[in-house]
Amino acid sequence: MNKFSSPAVGTVAVTDKYFAPRIAANHTATIPASLKFSRDTGRIEAFKLKWKKGMPKEPHIFWDSDVAKVVEGMAYDIVLNPGDRKLAKELDKIVALIVSAQQPDGYLNTHFTVVEPENRFKWLNSHHELYCCGHLIEAAVAHFEATGKRDFLDCMCRYADYLASVFGRGKGQKRGYPGHEEIELALVKLASVTGEKRYFKLAQYFIEERGRKPNYYVKNEGAHEGWLSNIQAEATVRERKEAVGHSVRMMYLACGMADVASLTDDAELLDRCRDIFRSVSQKRMFITGGIGSTRHGEAFEHDYKLDNLDAYAESCAAMGLVWFAQRMHNITGDGAYVDVLERALYNGVIAGISLSGDGFFYRNPLRSSVDSAFERERVKWFGCSCCPTNFCRFLPQIGSFAWSEGEGEVRLNIPLASEYRSGGRAIKVSGGYPYKGDVSVSFLEGGEFTFSFRVPGWCRNFSVRVGGKPFFAMPESGYVRITRKWRKGEKIAISLDMPVEVMRANPAVEADAGRVAIQRGPLVYALESVDNGPLLQNVRIDADAPMRVVKAKDLPEGTLAISGSAVERTVASDALYTTEKPRLRKRAFTAIPYALWQNRGPAEMQVWSLEA
Repeated sequence: MNKFSSPAVGTVAVTDKYFAPRIAANHTATIPASLKFSRDTGRIEAFKLKWKKGMPKEPHIFWDSDVAKVVEGMAYDIVLNPGDRKLAKELDKIVALIVSAQQPDGYLNTHFTVVEPENRFKWLNSHHELYCCGHLIEAAVAHFEATGKRDFLDCMCRYADYLASVFGRGKGQKRGYPGHEEIELALVKLASVTGEKRYFKLAQYFIEERGRKPNYYVKNEGAHEGWLSNIQAEATVRERKEAVGHSVRMMYLACGMADVASLTDDAELLDRCRDIFRSVSQKRMFITGGIGSTRHGEAFEHDYKLDNLDAYAESCAAMGLVWFAQRMHNITGDGAYVDVLERALYNGVIAGISLSGDGFFYRNPLRSSVDSAFERERVKWFGCSCCPTNFCRFLPQIGSFAWSEGEGEVRLNIPLASEYRSGGRAIKVSGGYPYKGDVSVSFLEGGEFTFSFRVPGWCRNFSVRVGGKPFFAMPESGYVRITRKWRKGEKIAISLDMPVEVMRANPAVEADAGRVAIQRGPLVYALESVDNGPLLQNVRIDADAPMRVVKAKDLPEGTLAISGSAVERTVASDALYTTEKPRLRKRAFTAIPYALWQNRGPAEMQVWSLEA
């Protein structure tokens, strides 16, 4: 069913000023920091299986997944940095340690091997066993693809073979499935790289068994009915038409559903994926591409419940949305999915990590005030460290989001400066995206094929010149397609209009009533107290006044801010309550890209400001 595929890590070299420094920082800071904390907290040491009761650093139920994500990131990173022999040696050392922890029957989990071996697969709804396995599988596939070595891959094949004997609808098998989804998409990857259909069948089973009656968790684990929707187990996937529950789990489940739908040409299952995507992107997504509106269960709430200060918008959830959108585009070829991917990538995801690469947000609210309990400053690590370790593997994949490949076609999904090389084709993209809409595409090798580029949903006007001559074509599903025999050195010039736009939310979004947000190109902007002073809630933006693009202060070179007119509410009295009528004074405001807030010290921030 797939129309397109994403190029492998290493196929695209990202050279822009927005993401290339982040990818470089992943190599120099994010991965080293995550390795250090994984060692210091005992996560890596746990694979030695030497922990005994009463000892410190008891292996936690999700520790294995943290190490797996770092290992996956290391594997991708050595593809991008093949000269780093020290990192490659460290990767092999950790992989050997993980493999050494495998039990004779194929089982591999540090917590349940040494802490509570009697409870293996007893608490599927809450104890992350299969989730950890999924991340180990993804790491093993990445390690094999990066190095060609099979030790880790064969280890996880043995584990998957064991799981296939435990779970299923056969006599004596458990009819369970993971409480935290992830293994579904991982098993599809394992099946793809090994050619073993039984791994795909197991992924298909986990997806199709989910939510069947009688409910496995209620019947076998005593789970409360009210907990089921948070783990997407209150209904089957074929009954699901909304995004519900824990936002990361929902996205990982949707990714697995999309993978299975694609490989089986299952139109009904794909329709459910479309329903979930519409539910997210049209009714349950923040303007930043963040998802998951409440910290209670890290979950989606009802339609249009999108509070700014209390927004959860977990970094991992935004990454999950990017992966889901990537799959939906590859299946359908529809650029609307990349519109959402781009929004989440440029805003909701990258806000979760500092420019230095070693500071992190777990949640990404759209407002942070002096009274905020969390996220006024990025931190180095979390007890639940899923987000820092997820960045290790996400950042090297950015080039794979920007391009896609189809039969006889190469697609530029996001026109960031980069160089694509695959199958004898070599294409270079230059320009200042996302701050500038002028893009140059150069063909470094000749050949006959279709080159397509996406016209973003936010772009109202665009122009194209091929070989210096105007080219006119209407986008189809968001893409302009040009089929011809390309000459080496031939160029395409693309110009995307990128005005400052004032955005307003649907009236049903109570939190944003009477408020406006600022957007330019793919970037959502925010006011930060560093530029505007404290008590941002008193600033009212004049949406009708001209706004200017200006150089941002104390942010990376080339970063553009937006300046405009506002009024500020003030009172002379310092009383808690007063009869005094507020005065409004004119003032200017400056907004910076939301993703870059809190890189200049602790600060207040808001995306949605009152309108004057």
